[in-house]
Amino acid sequence: MPEDKLIHDPKGGMRRLVAIMARLRDPETGCPWDIEQDFASIAPYTIEEAYEVADAIEQQDWPELRGELGDLLLQVVFHSQIAQDRGLFDIEDVANAISDKMVARHPHVFGSETRDKTAEQQTRDWEAVKAAERAAQDRSGTLEGVAMGLPALLRAVKLQKRAARVGFDWPETSHVLNKIQEEAEELHDALEHLSHDKVEEEFGDLLFVMANLARHMKLCPETALRRANAKFTRRFERIEALLAADGRKPEDSDLAEMDGLWDQAKSEERA
Repeated sequence: MPEDKLIHDPKGGMRRLVAIMARLRDPETGCPWDIEQDFASIAPYTIEEAYEVADAIEQQDWPELRGELGDLLLQVVFHSQIAQDRGLFDIEDVANAISDKMVARHPHVFGSETRDKTAEQQTRDWEAVKAAERAAQDRSGTLEGVAMGLPALLRAVKLQKRAARVGFDWPETSHVLNKIQEEAEELHDALEHLSHDKVEEEFGDLLFVMANLARHMKLCPETALRRANAKFTRRFERIEALLAADGRKPEDSDLAEMDGLWDQAKSEERA
């Protein structure tokens, strides 16, 4: 085939990747698994690859990041090829759409507006442009367009940001802290008196307010929780290592001993 030379060219770049995906999806000569896929079946892989990119950044593993970005790029090309097969759009349309968006949302770089703005002013301008875009798409509801498929904590923050734009927000962080205490008390009461479903609801309310606190403190709750997960993993693995040095496993220990080893792991990190 004419594209064989490009497919096997180690310097073929983006054109090579697009050609590879087109071949994989070819009904006559492609891969049966790739041919069977659609947008919905590929979406979970797209989400997974985005998280693996974030993990490589968190680990500061730059060779791994290069590979993970490639995996994520493959997802974009895959979705674009499915769309092309259906006559919807292709990878060029995708690239042009995001290019148009970037130019439109950066008039201080690509237009006549001044660059003499603070980052905060530029963020407000960005949000104003996005609001105008939503209005042009006839999305009149304040919360309309916040993707349902986002991770729950991230979606909570986005919903709260949208509401805050129209004045539905606590003016002070202290008010959020007070609300956290109120929600914690309601959860405690639910645990004692209410059904499992109601307990879950109250727990969700508490998480939602915690996400709001992160927003007020200009923190990303997803990032904060990922870091907490990594810290827990690191310290628990140290517990396992300390026990293994004595020829034991965690199940051979007890909570009191492991709690002491946890404190040791914390002290070692701070040393």
